[in-house]
Amino acid sequence: MAAVIELDAVGKRYRLGEHHGDQRDLREAITRTVRRLRGAPPGQRTELWSLRDVSFGVEQGTALGIIGSNGAGKSTLLKVISNITTPTEGVSRTRGRVGSLLEVGTGFHGELTGIENTYLNGAILGMSRREVRARLDEIVAFAGLERFMDTPVKRYSSGMYLRLGFAIAAHMAAEILLVDEVLAVGDADFQRRCLGKMDEVERSGRTVVFVSHNMDAIARLCATTVWLDGGRVRRIGPSDEVIGEYLRTTVGTSTAVTIEPDPDVPAQVVGVALADGDGTAQAVLTTRATGWFVIDIVVNEPMPGLDVSCLVATSSGIHILEEMLGDTTPGAISEPGRYRVRCELPPILTPGDYTVSVWFGTAYENLELHEDVVSFSIEGDDLGRLRRLVKIGTRWDVDRTEVP
Repeated sequence: MAAVIELDAVGKRYRLGEHHGDQRDLREAITRTVRRLRGAPPGQRTELWSLRDVSFGVEQGTALGIIGSNGAGKSTLLKVISNITTPTEGVSRTRGRVGSLLEVGTGFHGELTGIENTYLNGAILGMSRREVRARLDEIVAFAGLERFMDTPVKRYSSGMYLRLGFAIAAHMAAEILLVDEVLAVGDADFQRRCLGKMDEVERSGRTVVFVSHNMDAIARLCATTVWLDGGRVRRIGPSDEVIGEYLRTTVGTSTAVTIEPDPDVPAQVVGVALADGDGTAQAVLTTRATGWFVIDIVVNEPMPGLDVSCLVATSSGIHILEEMLGDTTPGAISEPGRYRVRCELPPILTPGDYTVSVWFGTAYENLELHEDVVSFSIEGDDLGRLRRLVKIGTRWDVDRTEVP
């Protein structure tokens, strides 16, 4: 299948402290003149490479995820692909019309109404007025802004900007859809609809490039993911593998954490570990082995109802288990003292990478939340059942009801 996006050794350099463009306002001109008359040295210019040696291709009808920490170059990459920004070096090619939602309100004119901006964005994409009119009802219905489409968009909230901007980009006749992290602005229901629409766009034979910090959304939508690190491609491959490695690198692989006790707090978690049956910290368990979450707690003053919970999540952020001490042993750690709490992890997890978070508090007060405090892997055979998250080993009964 032909590639509709191709990047070959693309780099983008910015010079900090340097004026970009030909138009300069009066204030800048006066400032430069005064500095020159005073003999002040010119400001230092520092080079910053937002992208460097980026090469990959995206085939038609596929969805590509792009992940990385803040400042990794993700948004710059989308601007290069959409021809908003020209690369300093290398070549970027796109084949087909591009619909992009890179920033809330991109391409909107504040004085124009929602309807007028819809036609304007369609014209920018090369669509005729008739083509836009044919899709207008779908766009308005998806955005849910029927009452506000005759209102100038300068009066829209950021959420309304987002809903209209995404609806326009997703419903226009563009072969390539570029979506940045702006989905984080919407509520949960709108995010679900956006993800569903992007999946529909992909299944219709169009191409989606999706930048997000939501690893679960990336894993569900995109078969392939690019991991950008410091402006360079650190890895490109199957989404589950790339996301797993990214999270292991950013979250860490600590299987035992110790926290310095603070005598001035009423109660505190001072240690978290994943251990085997012998109490030895482990980074890897097998699909047949029982593990233990070990939590060390110091209670300095009586706290009725004090409780602790362990939460296990997949590498893509899906919460699988959350177990609380109070469900089975209420009040066990409410009196002053030092406690070691052990929570059994039966062999129910399928092969993969996991993180553990620990909550500590009462029904009325959250004392501590240690997110992704330890991580571990499960290795072994999943028996070919790739879609299940846990293997419970449920009981089956068979009764012969008729004998031939």
